Amino acid sequence: MLAFAGIVVAVMQTLLVPVIKDLPQLLDTAPSNATWVLTSTLLSGAVATPIMGRLGDLYGKRRMLILSLAVMVVGALVSALTSQLLTMIVGRTLQGFAMGAIPLGIGLMRDMLPRERLGSAMALMSSSIGVGGGLALPAAALVAQHTDWHALFYGAAGLGVLAIALTLLVVPESPMRAEGSFDLTGALGLSTGLVLLLLPITKGSDWGWSSGTTLGLFAASVVVLLLWGLFELRVAAPLVDLRTTARPAVLFTNLASIMVGVAFYVVSLVLPQLLQLPAATGYGLGQSMVVAGLCVAPLGLTMMFTAPVYARLSARYGPKVTLIIGLLVIAVGYGGGLGLMDAAWQTIVTSVILGAGIGLAYSSLPALIVGAVPASETGAANGLNTLMRSIGTSVSSAVIGMVLANTANDVGGVAVPTMHGFRVSFLIATAAVAAGLLLALFLPKAGRPAQQHPQLRASSEEDAVLERAEEILRGFRGRVLGADGTPVARAKVTLIDRRGRQAGSTVSGEDGAYALAVPAQGAYVLAARASGHGPLASSATHSGEQGAVEMDLSLPGETVRA
Repeated sequence: MLAFAGIVVAVMQTLLVPVIKDLPQLLDTAPSNATWVLTSTLLSGAVATPIMGRLGDLYGKRRMLILSLAVMVVGALVSALTSQLLTMIVGRTLQGFAMGAIPLGIGLMRDMLPRERLGSAMALMSSSIGVGGGLALPAAALVAQHTDWHALFYGAAGLGVLAIALTLLVVPESPMRAEGSFDLTGALGLSTGLVLLLLPITKGSDWGWSSGTTLGLFAASVVVLLLWGLFELRVAAPLVDLRTTARPAVLFTNLASIMVGVAFYVVSLVLPQLLQLPAATGYGLGQSMVVAGLCVAPLGLTMMFTAPVYARLSARYGPKVTLIIGLLVIAVGYGGGLGLMDAAWQTIVTSVILGAGIGLAYSSLPALIVGAVPASETGAANGLNTLMRSIGTSVSSAVIGMVLANTANDVGGVAVPTMHGFRVSFLIATAAVAAGLLLALFLPKAGRPAQQHPQLRASSEEDAVLERAEEILRGFRGRVLGADGTPVARAKVTLIDRRGRQAGSTVSGEDGAYALAVPAQGAYVLAARASGHGPLASSATHSGEQGAVEMDLSLPGETVRA
């Protein structure tokens, strides 16, 4: 369900790709103004991602997830009801706020799912950005080709409403909360810095890369982000814990994420154009908008089916090795793609290979982040990682757009991309992958003493069952009971250490039984909650080498506030 919400959110990023070239006419404006319809979504998504992640840590990830989707629905309806540029930009800005749903969903998974399911679930959630974008292309092309283009927004609003309803019905709220208050000054500073940075990246080709506006905004972004960083280091409860972000496991993962974002977006920019160029050019493949979307769709489908493969690889080798494997597969895809541009079926082969590599790489990123930060910072940390990917796609869009424009042929006053431009774009993607590989090699190995938080490994169900059977010999176990003494099935039981961080979680069985391993001796709190019952928090101590401590947890009846 959370992965479905992520896919719905990702649809917003590619919703208008099939009608990009027609936007100036549809909105009765200049081409330079029409690009704001895409830029506004990018900017708002970049700003919202870390902010919504932090709000989720503080006030509830499910609550903020629903809020993100609701804002997206409102934005889609605003866009559906207008053909005016300014109103359309407002609607698209609201749609971009939904990008915060990705880190919120990953945080919910960490808090609520048992370990044997966590690896593949987070992999699918992380890949949903690419899955939604890949699947949206042919669907949006089909709608745009046969109906009024506003139907795209009505469809997006309907998907958003469905995602909200399913979240309310299926997804429970996480009991985990971070300490402190929301850093409003930090949020404003980061938002300002990101806008100043991303504006010249996305509009530099229109304004000129050496223009005073572009260079001035870049300089202003550096100043603002430096001042923001100094402020965050002095705040007791910062929006982004920069000390945690500076840890090698987090820092190199985020830098590698930028490179993966660059590599992912290149294929989305190049292949649709190559497929739709007329065959009369000598290299264009002459396909319709819908066929072009279908040829690129395997990119998203392969990413979706990569999640269980990632779980197996990560269980055996760890997420660092899986990230490296994914980057190597991407390099093979782009290297082979240089010679696979002569037929539509060849673009499908390239899409499948790149989808497998990007799926493995994207799936590894949240596991590396989650394994390096406390549970109370999961939302904010994954929000920052998602932001890094967005910066990568923004840089990719700007650089590839510039390359294709500078290598284009002028045919009757129309700039037509060339095969040389497409191949240079693939070489740029390969260079980004090489940089990502170098960064991944600097990631610390799992189990190093300097690593404060153990690296999270995805696990197959069989391995996890055996491992948990050994661990439960040292931990807490018992039954969850109702006020009348009857067993409570499907109750969420969370183990919280003395610093307020989640140390483990599980769900009671049909007979109310639960079992939780302890990472170390000491004092803990066992928090239990279930539908129809009030929450319970009970103190407990484990002396280390003793066996399992028996503890029955009796939930009070439902409490209704006046």
